[in-house]
Parts: sequence; structure tokens; C-alpha cells
Amino acid sequence: MTSDLRGMPRVPDDAPQLILYRTKDCHLCEVARSLMLTLQRITPFRFQIVDIATDVDLERRFLLEVPVVEVAGEVVSTGQVDLDVVRAAVNRARIASARRTATGEA
Repeated sequence: MTSDLRGMPRVPDDAPQLILYRTKDCHLCEVARSLMLTLQRITPFRFQIVDIATDVDLERRFLLEVPVVEVAGEVVSTGQVDLDVVRAAVNRARIASARRTATGEA
């Protein structure tokens, strides 16, 4: 288990991956970051923030949609983040992971 943020609970290595695609000087991106950190305190997931300015393809894909939240490879929210939608996606990913583990699937 790992945690990169002081005061944050340890996150299991098999927890779902949540990626927040953002850009510099984006108010909604900062709000989304705060919401994701709050959600992570109750529902464990691995959290990564990606600045789309570092990748031309990401910038082309998401420039007009940031912030963008991706859970387990699926975009689940764009623009103003709907925390309930993100929470549900994280929980679905956690259940799917538990099922794969229980059935021995990869």
C-alpha cells in the first residue's frame, strides 16, 4: 500500500486508478482536485494528476473539456465534476477488481 500525501489514508495497490486531466490556471480543475482528495479519504483509489499541456494528443483531446476524470481507463466526468458519478465509477471499478481477484481472472 502507498500514499503520497501527508494525512491521506494508505491506498491498496490494487485500488482503482483515477486520473484527473487538468490544465494550468483552471479554477474548475482546482475544485475537481479538492473533490477527488476528499473522495479519496472515504473511498480508496490511486490518484494521478496529469497536466494536458505536457502531451499534444491529450491537449487536443481534452482542452475544451478540462477537468476530465478517468476511472479505470474510462472517462466518467468532464467540465464541472459530478462527485456522485465519480464515486459510483470508483465503486464499480473496485467491485470489478474484487470479482476478478475472487474468480482468478487477470
